[in-house]
Amino acid sequence: MILRRPPDACLPYAALAMPSPQIDFAGEGLLDGLEGEQRADRLVLLERLAAEGVTVAELRRATASGTLMFLPAERVIGGHLRYTAGEAAERTGLEPDVLRAMRGAMGLPMPAEEEAIYTEEDLEAIRTGNIARQAGIPDEEILELIRTLGRGLAPAAEVMRSLALRLVIAPGMSEYELARRYADTVAQLSPTIGPLVTNLLTVQLRQMAQSEVITAAERSGGRLPGSREIAVCFADLVGFTRLGETVPPEELGSLAVRLEAMTTSVVQAPVRLVKTIGDAVMLASTEPAPLLDAGLSLLDAADAEGEDFPQLRVGSALGPALSRAGDWFGRPVNLASRITQIARPGSLLAEREVRESVPDAYRWSYAGERRLRGVREPVPLFRARRLDDRGAQSPA
Repeated sequence: MILRRPPDACLPYAALAMPSPQIDFAGEGLLDGLEGEQRADRLVLLERLAAEGVTVAELRRATASGTLMFLPAERVIGGHLRYTAGEAAERTGLEPDVLRAMRGAMGLPMPAEEEAIYTEEDLEAIRTGNIARQAGIPDEEILELIRTLGRGLAPAAEVMRSLALRLVIAPGMSEYELARRYADTVAQLSPTIGPLVTNLLTVQLRQMAQSEVITAAERSGGRLPGSREIAVCFADLVGFTRLGETVPPEELGSLAVRLEAMTTSVVQAPVRLVKTIGDAVMLASTEPAPLLDAGLSLLDAADAEGEDFPQLRVGSALGPALSRAGDWFGRPVNLASRITQIARPGSLLAEREVRESVPDAYRWSYAGERRLRGVREPVPLFRARRLDDRGAQSPA
């Protein structure tokens, strides 16, 4: 969807008054279970939404899901739902099956055949996607891109929603007042979203262009890289699961956010933060030494946080892996994850290939052979320290 404001979105929500159609809201079941002020407040909101052209079907859907108060903001961001899938296919030239596949790739529910689910802005975005098809990009690759963008932008949308809500919510607010103020705030902030997302994506593409390497063999073969050697490490918070039994969810979430912020502050190219997984982060690099530097820096940063932040443990492995949709798959990924699970708090453990790739850049101590879940043979492990670290040489 293109993030674009409708022309009237700059006006305050309360200023967009329109004649209200005659709808029996009580008869439609939209006031069920409400009495007194709550019923009167809901009725004002329903009348306001109906005056804007929200259909009874949309009102029922939002009421059933408890999201009625967010409908005004939804319309500020995305415009009016006007077209069914069949109408969208007719207006954009895309086959209905392709439109359904695109919607599924975004993680959106499949609508009824007669349900209006597309806006004018959606159709414009679909037409842009059709240009990619005409340029020769296969549908499978377009869908993979949509899935990847959807996974990344969904949590970003949730963060944006929460930010806007925190700006407007106050004790004792009525449902209508919250809906009105939230819609007004979204109208003010929505013009910044498109440029922000575009700029962030451009920066990431620029970084990828600077770090991507295509070998002479790959050039002569006319194919993009398949599997390639990559160094991987995981860092996770020690005791995070046990903490979940004793501290509020908000506190746990705060720790995960701090870990991600800590990671982004120490990671530098060619090391890349691949993903966060609750209490853990995954890093990858084409060069093992910078990856180990980042892992050790993360351990130092966690220690510097003091007693209110759990210790970290880090595991690293090296080997051929396949890059897909911004993630990595293969033996070094699985091995690094398993090694992390047995590392001692405050330590970085690596398997033999990592140690042999940078033998003189760190102080290494043998930590013994360990059997790891899902790995057939015992794995020799080594603890890495910086050369200026003169601490005890105890095994990890």
